[in-house]
Amino acid sequence: MSRLLARLTPLTLILSLFVCIPAHAEDGKLWITYPGGEGPGQGKHIVLVSGDEEYRSEEALPQLGKILSVHHGFKCTVLFAMSADGSYIDPNNGSNIPGLEALEDADLMIMSLRFRNLPDDQMKHIDDYLMAGKPVIGMRTSTHAFNIPDGKTYSHYGWKYKKGERDGPWGGGGFGGFILGETWINHHGQHKKEGTNGIVVKDQKDHPILNGIQDGDVWGDTDVYGIRLPLPGDSQPLVLGQVVEGLEPGGEPNAKKNDPMMPVAWTKSYQLPEGTKGNVFTTTMGSSTDLKYEGTRRMMANAVYFLLDLDVPKDGTVVDIVGKFEPTMYSFMRKNKAGEAYWKSKNLKPSDFAIQK
Repeated sequence: MSRLLARLTPLTLILSLFVCIPAHAEDGKLWITYPGGEGPGQGKHIVLVSGDEEYRSEEALPQLGKILSVHHGFKCTVLFAMSADGSYIDPNNGSNIPGLEALEDADLMIMSLRFRNLPDDQMKHIDDYLMAGKPVIGMRTSTHAFNIPDGKTYSHYGWKYKKGERDGPWGGGGFGGFILGETWINHHGQHKKEGTNGIVVKDQKDHPILNGIQDGDVWGDTDVYGIRLPLPGDSQPLVLGQVVEGLEPGGEPNAKKNDPMMPVAWTKSYQLPEGTKGNVFTTTMGSSTDLKYEGTRRMMANAVYFLLDLDVPKDGTVVDIVGKFEPTMYSFMRKNKAGEAYWKSKNLKPSDFAIQK
């Protein structure tokens, strides 16, 4: 070995070292990548950013990434909220999502975040992505994705930033309000007791995101979120959330809460000051349990096609579940039955979400 190294020039030595190191040395440890392949998504890279304490985005986004990879050919990189030392997935740690540099070559960012306070070096990747005007899909609690204190570089992304305003060079409600169209307001439906039945906006029934989707196809056991009406700017509601009794399809509508119905899915454009204009799809649905329903998954996959200027199939995208998917009921996980820190005791790794052969 020493004789071989002696014959190598400094340049070839450096190159040989790079050959020996996998291109994604942390893949499976700090994040998981599902390779692209044949299909409309071939050559496109989607980065899915999970990190919320309640709605199990660490389960939802790997399944969505698998669907987009296996059925449609997209390369999908799923990022996770990790413990401070990076040894296990920890949604309760709001200050660490490794791998955000993957956004540098991403064609689309899908996020499902809640009240994150990320360090500047991680936030910079998100800010650079948005400055470039690249497309965004925001799910559920992404309306209040960030909770960044005043005085920090990216405090204007925080959910309370000028919350009551909607105009000005940045707007109100931080990332959710200015980029996605709304920040956190309230639970319009009763949490854990009333579900969401998706009603297609009549004059938008031919929108590509709604291909293969009719009233009742979009369904979730999460409740409808409150929205300030009308939505700002060029926002276009696509699906309204009918509040229904119970957490299974077929529940009785709650008449008092459905006049008017709140939008639960819409499109919108955005543009940061001095940035490039981009487009978003926002849905206040999107817990892991919401993805049990084919119509909800199809709405998400259709939106991917739409934002990437791909033709959405007339009957909608293929969204069959990939592998085993048994989503956990949404809830805050603090301690296990033995009183131990839940996520440390669970010791869940990104590699646990690999596609099983």
